[in-house]
Amino acid sequence: MNLVNSQERDGYLESMTKEFGNKKFKNSEIVICPAFVHLEAFRKSCKKWLKIGAQDMFSEPRGSYTGEVSPLMIKNYGCEYVILGHSDRRRYFSENDHEINLKIIAALKNGLEPILCVGENRGQRAETVIKEQLQNCLKGVSRGKIEKVTICYEPVWAISSNNPKHPPTTNEIMSAKLVIKKFLVDNFGARVAERVRIIYGGSVDAGNVYETCINSGMNGALVGKESLTPHRFVRVAEIMDGC
Repeated sequence: MNLVNSQERDGYLESMTKEFGNKKFKNSEIVICPAFVHLEAFRKSCKKWLKIGAQDMFSEPRGSYTGEVSPLMIKNYGCEYVILGHSDRRRYFSENDHEINLKIIAALKNGLEPILCVGENRGQRAETVIKEQLQNCLKGVSRGKIEKVTICYEPVWAISSNNPKHPPTTNEIMSAKLVIKKFLVDNFGARVAERVRIIYGGSVDAGNVYETCINSGMNGALVGKESLTPHRFVRVAEIMDGC
């Protein structure tokens, strides 16, 4: 919940355009997920290779749901992706797995690709939490649709707002990835599981992206705080694209 007025937004877009310049990212897909009120401005300003996503959505396409934003709305504003199940939503709005599941089904039905966040709080067993969240949140998703879902391992204790002393180690992240991969193989088959992208989110920056994303074999990163500073965000993208 940043860029609180049009001046901040326009300044960010100007800086983002300058930083990306004529850079070409041959091996990466780059998605920006601004607040709902900025979606149209981002769609008009960002180049074709920069895709747009939303930070959340409601599960119904339209109706008397005051304050909510539907999958049809964000789709019509140029979104291709939507983040669902982010730890902020679970923590501050008591969003549960059932609600997230409804949103995932709705997103897929309306041609959006969900980025599903799963992960444990400090003191919880990562394997147990991840398996339970995946089981609940992906209920009813077919083999033909699962490859449209990107799964993000987001250990809640490691996100920047919790002021972690350090991110998870490469081995910890790799272990979480194996749990996710095994779930996908068991429930959707090995061939389908290979086509599902698994990414990492949690205090990702240029200084730790090798350890958290590259060395752990992740397919990408969900960048949080660093995305608010375009030159830092671009640096993360450059490192990942080069690897």
